[in-house]
Amino acid sequence: MAISLSVVLLLAIILVVMIRSNNIKAGPAIVAILFGFFLASTGMAPPIHRFMESLAQTINGIRI
Repeated sequence: MAISLSVVLLLAIILVVMIRSNNIKAGPAIVAILFGFFLASTGMAPPIHRFMESLAQTINGIRI
């Protein structure tokens, strides 16, 4: 059985854990979220998306 998890959901969970453990404060977290939001609307979004898909396929292809 394979479990699929959205990268956005995974990053959101990591961000919440970092905020709750005081590894990152709310201000920098908001800046990081806004940076990602605005980066998604630039010309860099398609190459980043292709890279993440390639990385996910590579990780999915690893057999232990």
